[in-house]
Amino acid sequence: MSFSIREAASKAKVAARQLARLSHKQKQGLLLSLATEVRDSQTDIMAANAKDLEHAREVGLDAAMVDRLTLDPHRIEAIAKAVEQIAAQPDPVGGMTDIQRMPSGIQVGKMRIPLGLIAMIYESRPNVTIDAAALCLKAGNGVILRGGKEALHSNLALADCIYRAMQANQLDTAGVVVIPDTDRAVLTELITLNETIDLVIPRGGEGLIRFVTENSRIPVIQHYKGVCHLYVDSAADLNKALALLENGKTQRTGVCNALETLLVHQAIATDFLTMAAKLFAEKGVKVHACEKSIGYFDGAEAASEADWEAEYLAMEIAVRVVSDYEQAIEHIETYSSGHTEVIATQDYSKAHDFIRQINSAVVMANASSRFSDGGELGLGAEIGISTSKLHAYGPMGAASLTTEKFIVLGDGEVRQ
Repeated sequence: MSFSIREAASKAKVAARQLARLSHKQKQGLLLSLATEVRDSQTDIMAANAKDLEHAREVGLDAAMVDRLTLDPHRIEAIAKAVEQIAAQPDPVGGMTDIQRMPSGIQVGKMRIPLGLIAMIYESRPNVTIDAAALCLKAGNGVILRGGKEALHSNLALADCIYRAMQANQLDTAGVVVIPDTDRAVLTELITLNETIDLVIPRGGEGLIRFVTENSRIPVIQHYKGVCHLYVDSAADLNKALALLENGKTQRTGVCNALETLLVHQAIATDFLTMAAKLFAEKGVKVHACEKSIGYFDGAEAASEADWEAEYLAMEIAVRVVSDYEQAIEHIETYSSGHTEVIATQDYSKAHDFIRQINSAVVMANASSRFSDGGELGLGAEIGISTSKLHAYGPMGAASLTTEKFIVLGDGEVRQ
């Protein structure tokens, strides 16, 4: 029997009404059941993931994609723990705020409500299947999950965990749809279903996000790429700055919060770039360097304009020496993708100025860019990172999957 995304979306819209009415206790029970299902299904999940990894090797997927695709016991346990963290959070739905009495006598306030039905479109990362489902359920939303063909077996194994948890809690499984058909035509139709779907969140390569943004009839949360900067100030502790550089660039290269550009104040350039050159040589990092920094690195290439805008997602980085703090700010404002920026400095006022002046989604002082992640920022997990400022900005947790309605309390007042 062929899969109909239009029919699945219609059923999900209806089932989402049931999810919107769940109490905090019911949501907590559902999510704890889901965490248990993930743990109990580890063998089946890894067997399904092995099929995806075998196919990835056959078609020659790059190392970054394979890393994002891979599930092992540690990562599966991390998925389950993230679900438990989401379960333990306060309910983002139903809270009333800003209650005030108007001159007419009525009381006016706002209440948090679910968005409705969300479509999540993503590539390679099977953990997103559980993260997105858990966050949407926590916020009382239905969700349609469309993963990439490279992770199909893994996603379907994880979908079984979701459906078993929902059944155990007497919920309509139609409220969560994991699309089993990776045909591009299904995606194309999905993003036209504006009568049933309230929001689309694409998460993946820039090409996917541009395709969804340009063709969707539904509002889209955008995150094109993560061009993350580390600026090492003249007042930096160089050892701390080097640790931020090592962690941000080399721990995991294929993620959007990895560093892509290093900016160094000219006053400490000789000392710090000598340290950075040794690190990059040990780690095998390819360097694209400006005229003032290229001499510090063996085998470095001259940086072009394209390098300042590049998201390498590899052991590769752009390096520039800046004359002062103002030039560093100017560079970031010119080339930032709005994701994450970091300053390394022991000058408190300079750190405060940096945090105030830079308007990327996440701005840090003396901390690794790798902390720019929903789980690390207290959200349990994230459904995506928004670099568009409307509705939500930065890592999106359950609260970002709600909106507000006005509520009015009266005692028979009529408008004069």
